[in-house]
Amino acid sequence: TLQFVIVNSLGHMWSNLPFDVLSSIFSFLSPDSLARARSSCKNWHTCGTFITQYKPHENPTQPWFLALPIRNYQKPSCYAQNPITNNWHEISLDFIPTQTILKPVAPIGSLILFKVTNSTTLQLVLCNPFTRQLKYLPKLNVSRTNPACGIVTIKEASDVCYFPRFRIYVAGGMSEAKHGGAVAYETTVEMYDSCVDTWEIVGSVAVEFSVRLTVWTPNENVYVERTRSKTLYWITSARAYSVMGFDVGDNCWREFGVPHADKLEFATLVRWNGGLGLVGGTCGGSVCVWEMSEEDDDKWCLVDEMPFELGLRLLCGKRNWEGVKCVSDDDAICLYRELGNGMVICRKVRGLWVWVWVDGCGYIKGKKVLNCPIRGVIVIPSLACSSIFF
Repeated sequence: TLQFVIVNSLGHMWSNLPFDVLSSIFSFLSPDSLARARSSCKNWHTCGTFITQYKPHENPTQPWFLALPIRNYQKPSCYAQNPITNNWHEISLDFIPTQTILKPVAPIGSLILFKVTNSTTLQLVLCNPFTRQLKYLPKLNVSRTNPACGIVTIKEASDVCYFPRFRIYVAGGMSEAKHGGAVAYETTVEMYDSCVDTWEIVGSVAVEFSVRLTVWTPNENVYVERTRSKTLYWITSARAYSVMGFDVGDNCWREFGVPHADKLEFATLVRWNGGLGLVGGTCGGSVCVWEMSEEDDDKWCLVDEMPFELGLRLLCGKRNWEGVKCVSDDDAICLYRELGNGMVICRKVRGLWVWVWVDGCGYIKGKKVLNCPIRGVIVIPSLACSSIFF
């Protein structure tokens, strides 16, 4: 009886906490704990929905892997892997308009930048799948098809990692010619600033570079700040691989090679210890990581290699790396194939890079999940509201 009285008293106390006090408490919860709290009652759901300052006790740099099925086989959903509990969660995407097909471009803190793939010209969308918030960005000054997109995050002392200020650079692409109905490769560079919510033409690109950016360059990009430069990098999508670099400060473009450019079966640019890295695999060989010298853009050094047994496990015993995809952030590199096949993650732990195996998403709450092709994103989860959507 005494235990019942104590529990009842505690429940009464929690249910009558002032809204601002409860909101402050909720701001310290991890995303999965906050989700459970929000499902408890209507008052808690309302309180948890309007959190604007989010500061969980766990390390905020511990990101989640988000798997987005390339096609909606049953219902629009994505799947998130919590690295702390090693659990998978299903997240509904039914808030996205039915006729809109999205492809991830890059994460921006807790947000994901998508492009609309069933639009003739580039249309970008910001989304937080955890809060079901979606925003279409303004149209560019110059309508263009299939340009390269790059993200620059503006890190300031007062910023939190969840909703940083950012800029989006768009270069190349094909646009309608000024005279006549023919198409031409676009030679302007546009920049979107999240603070002013507008696009501005900020530079130019040579026609031959515009062709490479339009035809051979996927959207994946890496931004590296150095003492003398601030550069966005893209890798071409066809052998022999090469890297395109754009200095956002000097408006300078250059192209340079990568190790084993004609032998790599897949290649992805990553951030490695604050600089530019390259992850790639050759037929019959292992996945290797190279780091580019800060003094010489043409000099690459081999710095790490995936353990042989993890490579075999990822490929299910095969020796062909085609079909392997790679995503990364500052402290993790993830190599994956399909949703249920498992992943190899190279994670930075106490300053050292460690390779680990992570099981794929086969079951959620006892229900079997369809194994399917996916696109991955590494994102910092947040259930807080961002002012960018208002």
